[in-house]
Amino acid sequence: MSRIPRDRTNPAGKRPGKIGRAGKDAPAVEPLNIVHGALPSREVILRFIADHPQKASKRELAKAFGLKGDNRVELKHMLQELEQEGMLQKNRKSLIRPGALPPVTVLDITTRDKDGDLIGRPAEWPEDQGVAPAVAIRQQSPAGRQGKGKAPVAGLGDRILAKIFPAVDRGGPAYTARIIKVIDKRRGASMGVFRAAPGGGGRLLPIERRGEEMVIDPDFTGGATDGDLVEIEVARLGRFGLPRAKVLSVVGSVGSEKAISMIAIHAHGIPHVFPPAVIAEAEEAKPATMSHREDWRDVPLITIDPADAKDHDDAVYAELDPSPDNPGGVIVTVAIADVSWYVRPKSPLDREALKRGNSVYFPDRVVPMLPERISNDLCSLKEGVDRPALAVRMSFSGEGRKIGHTFHRIMMKSAAKLSYQQAQAAIDGKPDDKTGPMLEPILKPLWHAYEVMKRGRDRRQPLELDMPERKILLKPDGTVDRVHVPPRLDAHKLIEEMMIQANVAAAETLEKKRQPLIYRIHDGPTLAKQEILREFLATLGIPLAKGGNMRANNFNGILAKADGTPHQTMVNEMVLRSQSQAIYGPENIGHFGLNLMKYAHFTSPIRRYADLIVHRALVGSLGFGDGGITTEEEAVLDDIAAEISTFERRAMAAERETVDRLIAHHLSGRVGEEFAGRVSGVTKSGLFIALPEYGADGFVPISTLGTDYFIYDEAHQALSGERTGLGYRLGDNVTVKLAEAIPLAGALRFEMISEGREMPTAARSFHKAGRRDRGQVRKKPGTRPPRGRR
Repeated sequence: MSRIPRDRTNPAGKRPGKIGRAGKDAPAVEPLNIVHGALPSREVILRFIADHPQKASKRELAKAFGLKGDNRVELKHMLQELEQEGMLQKNRKSLIRPGALPPVTVLDITTRDKDGDLIGRPAEWPEDQGVAPAVAIRQQSPAGRQGKGKAPVAGLGDRILAKIFPAVDRGGPAYTARIIKVIDKRRGASMGVFRAAPGGGGRLLPIERRGEEMVIDPDFTGGATDGDLVEIEVARLGRFGLPRAKVLSVVGSVGSEKAISMIAIHAHGIPHVFPPAVIAEAEEAKPATMSHREDWRDVPLITIDPADAKDHDDAVYAELDPSPDNPGGVIVTVAIADVSWYVRPKSPLDREALKRGNSVYFPDRVVPMLPERISNDLCSLKEGVDRPALAVRMSFSGEGRKIGHTFHRIMMKSAAKLSYQQAQAAIDGKPDDKTGPMLEPILKPLWHAYEVMKRGRDRRQPLELDMPERKILLKPDGTVDRVHVPPRLDAHKLIEEMMIQANVAAAETLEKKRQPLIYRIHDGPTLAKQEILREFLATLGIPLAKGGNMRANNFNGILAKADGTPHQTMVNEMVLRSQSQAIYGPENIGHFGLNLMKYAHFTSPIRRYADLIVHRALVGSLGFGDGGITTEEEAVLDDIAAEISTFERRAMAAERETVDRLIAHHLSGRVGEEFAGRVSGVTKSGLFIALPEYGADGFVPISTLGTDYFIYDEAHQALSGERTGLGYRLGDNVTVKLAEAIPLAGALRFEMISEGREMPTAARSFHKAGRRDRGQVRKKPGTRPPRGRR
């Protein structure tokens, strides 16, 4: 029997007798016996990971079980098998059970249990994993852990960063949590839609599925009219009848874009009002000085951005390398706004920026990370104005290999502000009065440098998914005008590649200086996801080799085989679904999608906190003067990375839901009309349908597909009729009728008009066999689709 590892999940700090032992009031749990030096069984590994998530890396597992030599290799193979079978999945540096919470998580405290203790749930939780798990919050004594320091105290409605532990008491929530820090003190206000009642007053209709109606007395309407989105506070909770509420403010009509984006802002707890202290600090900021700066104001750096951009945080310049040692080479300079000069650690600006994590972009509204005085003025690289920046000069060989780089803290003056379309038109032979004089000295050298860099990109072979990005254009009243796909120009690709290489240079420099930093990391697809993709591709006759050592170019080969075929869109979507999500972390595992070993976000410090941390790390490690990273920040980079990764997912969800609500509102007057769509998802309960013309998704419940018995075929990503062999598959072009639109929930429900097509032979034989297993789905007549986003 091995020595028992210390279990830090015990609130009292005492060591239990055996690993896995429950509390005295909990149901009996079989002790987990470990034989030191012997390879454990699969069941023991899974139990150990569930009970000790903080020891769930390969190294910690080998240490806990005392494994060496061949046993360590066998352990690695066993963990790979468990991943492939879907029993484990990677989470940054550790392994977790599917559906389990990572060791550090952002929680929203939502309620109390029967004993009055606080209960939280993850701030962001994947929809396909069902209901988010409840977590019991452990409040520490005011003196903190072991009497040292001041412990953070949270209350109902707060958002916290927490250390997660398996619960000792098996009868309550599956997890307990220790508060690391309180991220946001949430106000007691909530939102809803005001519906006026005859005679005055009215009702509040909730915007969330789990919300409840409230009564608003005539004296507390706050001037709201029927259909207004309002912010309210609960005035009285009684034992009987509906709660009563008071209107605090009127956001606007639920049909306006402003109101719809505010729904997402509220639902996800996105801070959108800057505190007075933050505004005051921004307004009092003075222009940067020349201290520790090189004067680069004569270098003709230019900005190339979207036509409607208000902040400009990157500028570029390129020239031929004059060195005889680098024939055919180029020098590319990227200058990035020096936000670290203005936003110092622990300042009100810094605390607010970390609380937001990133700017959030809605169709006609931006919730910025920094106040306008900083983002649109002092840190915006405006044309013809002195601005502080961090610059990197990168040398590339004629084959596109980066052979060296240097960083500089500079004062620059942008020579021109151009849009992507404007710069591209000049290169394509249609310069205007502004770009004409710049064509030979500035623009053509930039495009030549991009052609050189592209040789290195082509050799590197990053993942090349063809997923067009749609943009919603709004009318002056905030409603949807149309949806279009902007063309992908070489000007876009030029800026993208130069920013990528600047990010690589930042990571390399900081590693060389042994400076702690936050990387942008992207893990490869899990073995379980690879297996799902492999089975799907097999139905199209496209092979995917087995093994865990996949690279981006393996997937590019798959995409190339599907290019130009009827399956192209479908294969692109399935490859995208197989990928892991990129996150931030202080431990480097590389970036799978870009096929890069070292990568850190450096180029957008105005809108991403991760980039600001990298700027501070460069300033500190290179001796560039004030504004460098502090030892306190270095000590909590793991926590910061967890926070900003969560805030990034929060922003993505809010942006997606706002688009869904806008489109649902736009189509709400067209119920009963038919639309051309495409099957974008297949589940056991029905089909997701995308409307390419509108950038919208809706759902067709299986109960409305017809009289046949439908079976879910995961390998073919299809729903197939058992009797007829007809059905629908991922990527099929179909015609649907809009049956219901729910704007506040962003939900569309369709009815299928198109007849199903004959399914592949493999699927037909499966149906004819009459099997009844987990893959089958029987139509349930009369079933209504769940409301809200599916």
